[in-house]
Amino acid sequence: MIAFALRRATNVHREPLAVDKAARSRLKHQRPCILWFTGLPASGKSTIARLVEQRLAAAGHHTYMLDGDNLRHGLNRDLGFTDADRVENIRRVGEVAKVFVDAGLIVLCAFISPFGAERKAIRELVEAGEFIEIFVDTPIEECEKRDPKGLYAKARAGAIPNLTGIGSPYDIPDSPEITLRTTQSAALPLADEVIAFLNKSGYLRQQ
Repeated sequence: MIAFALRRATNVHREPLAVDKAARSRLKHQRPCILWFTGLPASGKSTIARLVEQRLAAAGHHTYMLDGDNLRHGLNRDLGFTDADRVENIRRVGEVAKVFVDAGLIVLCAFISPFGAERKAIRELVEAGEFIEIFVDTPIEECEKRDPKGLYAKARAGAIPNLTGIGSPYDIPDSPEITLRTTQSAALPLADEVIAFLNKSGYLRQQ
C-alpha cells in the first residue's frame, strides 16, 4: 500500500547561499562558462577539450571536464542510446554544468549532443555569455577513417543501430561561437583557437 505519493516540486524550495557565483568567480580570477564541444563520433571533441583544459590549468585557471563516456559509467549509467535517453543524458549534463558554473569554474563538456533543441536548452539554463558552443566540424568520412572505438564499423555491420551520423541524425549548429575544422588543422592549434577566443572575450583574467 502506498501511504503517500511522491511530492516532487511542490514542497521543494531554493535555499539561499551565503557565497554567490560572482564571489566565487572573483576568487578564481576568471569568468565562469560552459565550453560545449559538439560533433560527430570520432570528430575530436574530447581530444581538443583535454588540450584546452591542460592549457587553462597550466595558466592557473579552475576547470572541470565532463565527458560523455565517463558520465555513462556513473551518473548516466542507467541510460541507453534511444532518442529519449540521449535527451535525458544531455539534460543531466546541463544541470551538472550549471552547478559548476555557479561554483565559478570553466566547464568543458565533450558530448556528441546531436539535437540542436537540447543544446539550446542548456544555453538557456545559464546567463547570457556563459554557454560557448564549439562545433568540432569533421566530415563523417574522416570520422570513419579514424574510428578509434570501432563504432562506425559496428554501425555499418548493424551492431549499433542508433549511431549518430549513421542510424541517428545530427543537427549541425546554426551559429556556434567557435567552429573548429579538424581537416584543416591539428588538435593543438585548434585548442589554441579556443584559448584565444576566451582571452579576447574576457573569460580569462590575470591572476
